[in-house]
Amino acid sequence: MNSVDDSVLRALAIGPESSPAQHTIDITTTGARTGVPRRIEIWFHRVDGLRYLTGMPGRRGWYANLRAHPRFAVHLKNAVVADLPATAVPVGEPTRRRVIAEVLDLRNRPGMAARVARRQKFDEWFEGSPLVEIVFDDERLRTASSRRSA
Repeated sequence: MNSVDDSVLRALAIGPESSPAQHTIDITTTGARTGVPRRIEIWFHRVDGLRYLTGMPGRRGWYANLRAHPRFAVHLKNAVVADLPATAVPVGEPTRRRVIAEVLDLRNRPGMAARVARRQKFDEWFEGSPLVEIVFDDERLRTASSRRSA
């Protein structure tokens, strides 16, 4: 396990100006039915100082896995390499609305929109996209999140 240092904090402090590579992480979940570890590549987002996982509307295996087994690992892999244990926490409607709006604002920007097939629509995402908050085990990561969102 990697210790949390300032480079990890910087890697997690992404914003709208961050590149697609800076948003890209791997996560390892536990299979909902199989119990087998599953590692995938996914984007994470930071909204109001908190980190979230979401994805295109539709059924997602990673989301089913996190609903069944909320403990998972975040793997930073670009400028900083670290394995960070975390828990996926469901979000309520007001947070869901705010986070989805921020994510779509980012995804529909010219530099990012070229990476997706079409402009993303809020209603479609709000109704059908998975969304969880990432709550890291490490207290320093949680404290850094709440300080930045204040």
